[in-house]
Amino acid sequence: MSETPPLPDEAAQDETLIETLQLERIEENLFRGTSPDNRPGRIFGGQVIAQSLLAAYETVESRVCHSMHCYFIRPGDPTTPIVFEVDRSRDGGSFTTRRVIAVQRGKQIFNLAASFKDPEAGFSHQSQMPAGPHWSELPDQITVMREAMKDAPEEMKRWMSRPQPIEMRSADARTYWRDGQPKEPVSQNWFRCATPIGDDPHMHQVILAYASDMNLLSTAMRPYAVHWQTPGFQSASLDHAMWFHRPTDFTQWHLYVHDSPSASDGRGLIRGEIYTEDGTLVASVAQEGLMRMRKAQAR
Repeated sequence: MSETPPLPDEAAQDETLIETLQLERIEENLFRGTSPDNRPGRIFGGQVIAQSLLAAYETVESRVCHSMHCYFIRPGDPTTPIVFEVDRSRDGGSFTTRRVIAVQRGKQIFNLAASFKDPEAGFSHQSQMPAGPHWSELPDQITVMREAMKDAPEEMKRWMSRPQPIEMRSADARTYWRDGQPKEPVSQNWFRCATPIGDDPHMHQVILAYASDMNLLSTAMRPYAVHWQTPGFQSASLDHAMWFHRPTDFTQWHLYVHDSPSASDGRGLIRGEIYTEDGTLVASVAQEGLMRMRKAQAR
């Protein structure tokens, strides 16, 4: 799956992310979703994560997701609807478990296992939010990318001019490759949803899950000064895990801290922590991604 979210097509520019991710129930445990962009390519992994979690929530009465574990199996096609099949694995006294399989053209492209529970009081501690620039001190990433691509083809400029559902600010997360120099495998990004979410805490969780797939794998690329357009470079998300610690309002700014402790065997591992502006840790993330240089074709 792709780490870069598609920008909505012309007809969908006024949609909120909730409207973009909405599902159609086609049977008791079957749902259908579409992509915000119907041009050929790969579906953004965060979209399938979010829609799978949303499908699971459609079968859960009142409990809140505390963890989910996902595998990306095949590249998703944005021109084809996705069918989400929910398996009601268990409804226990304390925990509810769901498994979701995402299918296109009769083949699995993604699966998710998620666990839900009721909130309860108890032990509480968290890691401290690391120091770094405040979001108000940083430029908007779409502005930075427009400047970086000012000499790009007109079609790319039009693509960059469209509104993005997730607003992001960082020192160099999207432009670390411009000087061609290796960097440490760490990064910080401020982000939030740019469109209304409403009062349902489940939807804030779903959209936070959508955004959690952004800029992760690029952190593991930093030591090698490669990026998505580097000739011969191949990358894709392989799996994704997320733990929700505390409820949050994702229309407010959050700091997403990444580090990559390992890259080997064509794979990179990235860890993430998501903090509110006041330093509250609301979620943790881990992802492994494919990272390889293709061998040159013999002529």
